[in-house]
Amino acid sequence: MTYTSPTLEQLRRCTVAVDIGAARTRVYVRNVGVVADEPSVAAVDVRTGALIAVGERAEQMAGRTPGHIRVARPVAGGAVVDIEMARRMLRHVLGDKLGKRWRRMPVLRAAVCMPHGSEPIARRAAIETLYGLGARKVELVDTLIAAAVGCGLPVEHPEATMIVVCGAGTTQVAVLSLGSIVAAETVPVGGDAIDRAVVQHLRNHHELMLPSQSVRPLHQMLGSPGTGGTVTTEVHGRDVVSGLARSVLVETEGVRHAMRTPLTSVLDAITTVLRACPPDLVADLADRGIMLAGGSALMPGLDLMLGQATGMPVHIAPRPDTVAVQGLGAMIEGRVRPMVLDPLTP
Repeated sequence: MTYTSPTLEQLRRCTVAVDIGAARTRVYVRNVGVVADEPSVAAVDVRTGALIAVGERAEQMAGRTPGHIRVARPVAGGAVVDIEMARRMLRHVLGDKLGKRWRRMPVLRAAVCMPHGSEPIARRAAIETLYGLGARKVELVDTLIAAAVGCGLPVEHPEATMIVVCGAGTTQVAVLSLGSIVAAETVPVGGDAIDRAVVQHLRNHHELMLPSQSVRPLHQMLGSPGTGGTVTTEVHGRDVVSGLARSVLVETEGVRHAMRTPLTSVLDAITTVLRACPPDLVADLADRGIMLAGGSALMPGLDLMLGQATGMPVHIAPRPDTVAVQGLGAMIEGRVRPMVLDPLTP
């Protein structure tokens, strides 16, 4: 099946905008705003199939459940991998916020963010997920364009704008001009890959198993390089050999180095995108710089590392985790005005 990008006129007919991410799911209702922002997690009783918890409650159960309870993540790498579980999760996340509205609308249209270069099967899974909730028409929008609009970038102008969307499962890089993508790359590296690198570093160098929910707070404790932060940080976990609880002092620079290692793929993607762009657009970027968005954009030192590697200024979007759904919301509300390029008449 061939998919084409929807026009702004088609998006203005949509009532709901959905961003189903690997880390969080967000829903925007036209003329209302964001009505749901919950982790993309569901807890299920494997004996009965009953849904026990979704969102924040289910995320708190991760790593703490007995054998008969499974914590599922129906989204991976920006794509829905378990359609039925994604439907059940969305239905409970929304609750009564959209239930009555969904039934009242004779033909409900929904817009959904999709990572750049998504496979047809991933696009089909997103459509089927919304169809299962009662939508009659689903429009797919590239996450890069939606995020650029949400950041307030002048994507409709004939000037280059570069955006890097660093999510939990993937990182997307693009240069946009005249409302379209000039060049783009998607790499399977995101916040989750960086978390795994930190966990592996602590296991290899300190023989410490770190709880999954303690990795992100550790990022904030590290601080940004060059800010005069502490040289060591105390980390609590489980000893690999004895299995007992143990605390160790970890050198922050070593953990920063472990975090930087998977990000080399992001730098390679930026280089590839720049090489694919015309020189005039690359010259625009020297002054405008790179806009950093996505849930992992606030990771300490990420903006400094990208700036040093590219030689361009790096700006972090305000509320970088919600820019995609906010941009999609602006599109369905008609707050985006594209530059009209009418054919010249003789």
